[in-house]
Amino acid sequence: MTWHDFVGGLIDAVAVLRVEGLAGILFERGWWLLLIPVMVAGVAVGFVVDRRRPTLRLARGEALRQGPAGIGTRFRQGSVVLMGLAGIAFVVALAGPYVKGAPDPGSSNGIDMVIALDVSGSMRAADFRPKDRLNVAKEVIGEYVLSRPRDRVGLVVFAGEAFTQTPLTHDRALVREVLDGVRTGVIKDGTAIGDGLALALARLDGSTAKTKTVILLTDGDNNAGSLAPETATTMAKDLNIRVFPVLVGRGGKVPFPDGTDIFGAPRFVTVEMPVNPTLLKRIANETGGQFFQATDRKSLETSFQDILERLDRSLLQGAPPVRRHIPVTVFVFALGQLLALGALVLRHTRGSVVP
Repeated sequence: MTWHDFVGGLIDAVAVLRVEGLAGILFERGWWLLLIPVMVAGVAVGFVVDRRRPTLRLARGEALRQGPAGIGTRFRQGSVVLMGLAGIAFVVALAGPYVKGAPDPGSSNGIDMVIALDVSGSMRAADFRPKDRLNVAKEVIGEYVLSRPRDRVGLVVFAGEAFTQTPLTHDRALVREVLDGVRTGVIKDGTAIGDGLALALARLDGSTAKTKTVILLTDGDNNAGSLAPETATTMAKDLNIRVFPVLVGRGGKVPFPDGTDIFGAPRFVTVEMPVNPTLLKRIANETGGQFFQATDRKSLETSFQDILERLDRSLLQGAPPVRRHIPVTVFVFALGQLLALGALVLRHTRGSVVP
């Protein structure tokens, strides 16, 4: 391992991890603390330089130099220490220190939702360029759903069949990791909307949340599976679970990847994509949800925003309490100013090098 690799790894580790200090102090930008050894080294150098610097030259000063240091020297050294501590305080202030307050009484309120994500081959359509429909959908889910720490989220994928990827959980890292690995071509192809919706409903079985919902993302019409979408819709009504279908992409002729050309650039062909917005609207209307259609990334983001704003939160069992962050940067910065002022006072009074 080279020195460059060592330093880079150290900086990355400090940047990723929150550094917890004494008295429960945490730091938002912990990498600034790497400057503290530099400040300590500066104080040490200040002592060395100060000891070598004569303050008064006499014709015959050998005896004077052998004597003990005077009070002025002590004050001058004290000013160096205070200035070093002031520098450390300023560095700590740059690191964004904060403490955690009492838990927020409403911090455990959230939503139980399951994402039913279509992973059929048609989700490779390139009308969301430069990425395909599936990758854009995964990114928007990560940005808008997995950024909500108070909700429980489950993930179901479906094509010709439906499978559970994660149950309802508060573990955002787990869901994100599983979602990142979702791709087309793993499940038998087709679009089993009824099976996907029914499995998502099963994942909400037993939930006591006030709001239970399924966000159904698909780009086609039901053409596979063992359960009709109408049957799954009736199940959702009986369970009082709202379904929000999102039609990803547009119907008709769309560009579809077809390998690469002789230069290695992606090649596309035009493919007819059947859709059934009427079916999805019926599912939304009968379950108390709302239908959305997204033809680009922006409209998909807007759809998720609208859905999440319509949902009521309630107390969720097992929800991690959220504690309010109380910044203490201003107090640490004020301490640094006081220390710097004290250093200047000592330096220019009893610690002055001017006789």
